[in-house]
Amino acid sequence: MKHLFYLAALACIVSCSATKKTAVKEAHEMQVMLTTDSGSMVIRLSNRTPLHRDNFVKLVKEHFFDSLLFHRVIRDFMIQGGDPASKRAKQGQQLGEGSLPYNIPPEFDTALFHKRGAVAAARESDADNPGKKSSSTQFYIVEGKTFTDDEMDKIEEKLHIKIPENHRVIYRTIGGTPFLDMNYTVFGEVISGLEVVDKIASASTDNNDRPLKNIRMKITMLK
Repeated sequence: MKHLFYLAALACIVSCSATKKTAVKEAHEMQVMLTTDSGSMVIRLSNRTPLHRDNFVKLVKEHFFDSLLFHRVIRDFMIQGGDPASKRAKQGQQLGEGSLPYNIPPEFDTALFHKRGAVAAARESDADNPGKKSSSTQFYIVEGKTFTDDEMDKIEEKLHIKIPENHRVIYRTIGGTPFLDMNYTVFGEVISGLEVVDKIASASTDNNDRPLKNIRMKITMLK
């Protein structure tokens, strides 16, 4: 009986140890460095959105994003890039229609919302894309602004959504774009270099929200 108890205890120790190792491995989230003409930022990719994460990592490792532009920037809202046509686009050329010939199914998660610094996938409008599938290459980073409870109440009423209190705290104090939640897939977050997002978002733009001076990017894996 003692031997059986010992073996059972040993099995538990081994099993628990393996579980802890698995948990640590699952907790590890990949990071990338996004370098621009305006500075650099570090982005952490979420394990909660494996399809978006893996697609983004694949493109980064293929150097797909290198020399592409942030082709659409709107102050207090977001900065957007990833259009392959932007690499050799002429000054003033309207951009935003390009991508690779596939989409990514939405991976909405209530834990991932549009707070300041959130990284999310762009997509076509609901009229053309009722399934809310993401662009294979285009993404945006939220600059956003702060919202009052009254403003968020109106957003809830208009969009028929519910903004949780823990999200409201962030939107009241740090800011973001709550009206995009559960509509566009958030798959990462800027964890260093938010001031670069602000700098890019404040760039002078043309009538298509394209910066008058090109802002190019380069993205590399960190870990």
